[in-house]
Amino acid sequence: MYYEIIGGSFPAVNVVLNEGETVVTQSGAMAWADEDIEMSTNAEGGLLKSLGRMFSGASLMFVRHTAQRDGSRITFSASFPGTIREFKVDADHEYFAQKSAFLVAEEGVNIDASVNKRFWAGLLGGEGFILQKFTGEGSMLAEIDGSVVELELEAGESIKVETGHVALFESSVTYDVESVSGFKNVFFGGQGLFLTTLTGPGKVWLQTLTAQDMAQKLVPYMPSSSGVTVSSSSSSSSN
Repeated sequence: MYYEIIGGSFPAVNVVLNEGETVVTQSGAMAWADEDIEMSTNAEGGLLKSLGRMFSGASLMFVRHTAQRDGSRITFSASFPGTIREFKVDADHEYFAQKSAFLVAEEGVNIDASVNKRFWAGLLGGEGFILQKFTGEGSMLAEIDGSVVELELEAGESIKVETGHVALFESSVTYDVESVSGFKNVFFGGQGLFLTTLTGPGKVWLQTLTAQDMAQKLVPYMPSSSGVTVSSSSSSSSN
């Protein structure tokens, strides 16, 4: 699989396949493709695994794109402004990722759901109680919101992160969710009820932007339903 990342802050990736080569994506990830790319949709790993992936933010079904000739091209676009990064998956390099990080992978990569041991804490935290896990062997491309910050944690070294800013981390990193202590911290700190704790050894990739934060920033600028109603009634009366 050869690929080229395009688009700057609104990235997409052009993938070039030889005859018989296959890549796997989630439903709806493709932007455009040559006519000789054959598409097939199925539930990888059976119904239970598919349902687990759906809860982790992945689609219920996966789509396989297979080239019918050398040099076939297919393009996948990120769903949010940010960055596309390649991760090499093998027995020594397995990864956990936030929901919706997965973009496209070679068919040797396995994508499963992983439930954090503190299920209810993660559930109440709103993010991160179910992650995507990548094993097997091959290249995987992930989309990361905003810019990427890569950290190397030493054994026993920990970092606390607002959960939405965790993009990916190596499987050697220990992941946990902990509650924010203190009344004023909870209600006035603006960080939510829970934080993610990542403990080394291993690499961590953080993202500087989250869809949740952007959505909250845009709320004051969105027209209210009452405003639309008033505009509509005034227009009707003028007629």
